Amino acid sequence: MPHRLAPHHLAPRRIGPYALARTLAWLRLCAIAGQSIAVLFCALWMDLAIPLLPLLAGIGLLAIFAAIAAWRLSQPWPVHERETIAHIAVDTAVLGCLLYFTGGASNPFVTLLLVPIALGAAAMSVRAILLVAALCGGTYLALLRWYVPLPIPLHPVLWHQGIEGGLPLHVAGMGVNFVITALLLGFFINRLARALRLQQLEVQRVRERALRDEGILAIATQAAGAAHELNTPLSTMLTLLPELRREYHGNPALEEDLALLQEQVTRCRTILREMVAFGKAQLSQQPEQLSVADFVRSCLERFQLLRPEAELELLLDDDSRSIVLRTPPGLRHSLLNLLNNAADASALHGSHVVELQVRSSEGWLELIVRDRGPGFDGGGSTTLGQTRKQTGLGIGLTLAEATVERLNGELTASNTADGAQVRLRLPLAVIAESA
Repeated sequence: MPHRLAPHHLAPRRIGPYALARTLAWLRLCAIAGQSIAVLFCALWMDLAIPLLPLLAGIGLLAIFAAIAAWRLSQPWPVHERETIAHIAVDTAVLGCLLYFTGGASNPFVTLLLVPIALGAAAMSVRAILLVAALCGGTYLALLRWYVPLPIPLHPVLWHQGIEGGLPLHVAGMGVNFVITALLLGFFINRLARALRLQQLEVQRVRERALRDEGILAIATQAAGAAHELNTPLSTMLTLLPELRREYHGNPALEEDLALLQEQVTRCRTILREMVAFGKAQLSQQPEQLSVADFVRSCLERFQLLRPEAELELLLDDDSRSIVLRTPPGLRHSLLNLLNNAADASALHGSHVVELQVRSSEGWLELIVRDRGPGFDGGGSTTLGQTRKQTGLGIGLTLAEATVERLNGELTASNTADGAQVRLRLPLAVIAESA
């Protein structure tokens, strides 16, 4: 089973005015359905003399507002707290109107005025909660003074033999109201609490990412200082080595060693120059524009220089070959890190085979690196840092993961029948040039 290093970019639902407005939108739909059923039930089946037309008109106005609110929430504009309070005010006004025509504060459903306060307490500031409480409390006080009395006949259906006087309609309404309030509060407060938990997890993830990036920055600072300091001794060695080769021209063995040493010093200096060029590219934030084929070829050329013993197998599909990438500077180094790790893992089993598969599918570019090594501990269900690799600095995968997260991609790892694979997936909408 693959282990996902970077959770797919599903943005968690944040608790706040927008989450509360969405909750109120769903609650409003439930209220419209429930109010319609209750009014028609009381008027047509129980034969209560209630003003049917004003009640249905109020429910119709709430339905119109529900449609407008749903359209508003589908727009990209941010939802502010005052807008959420306005939604609550409309809902409270309609509920108060319905209660006015059905007994006012004596209606058992008057406790539904507490629902906006309970929901708002989980998502709004103290000032906003006090405002909502004052709005709902004012509505309740008004209903104590002004209302249309509700006729309460003893309906035959509510009669229970053996109970003197039967079951009053008010008591039955209180029972129904209790069930409705319990369901509404339980369901919607659970949704808000879940949004809060997701937000806390996201905050923790951001904090961990900040700590990791701080470590990467410290490493980058040390690397920049080391590159600056190493340039002088390398330049000195490059100056002295040709003189030593001329001086010991008659000694073939020593001359061969000196030639190899000069080649390695030149390689070190080239790496330092590439580090400086990479840093400048990062600061300029100007990505390269290369086709996938050219990008992969440049990475593999560099990999073959670093690991000439590796037996690289490339699988590049035709659909991906011509895609033009806005290649960020860190992507090449991330791929090289994965290839280096794969080469080290294969070497643990006496193999030099490293496979790179590049393909595009459903708006994603996939770079899959496979090795012939011992695989990941725990059957691939652990983090990539828990491999059996014994050498290296241990930061290659961390850097790769940081780059992938910046590009809204994901990095997954799993074991295969003869080794392991690491899958790097990047959204083409982020890294590819638009057609």
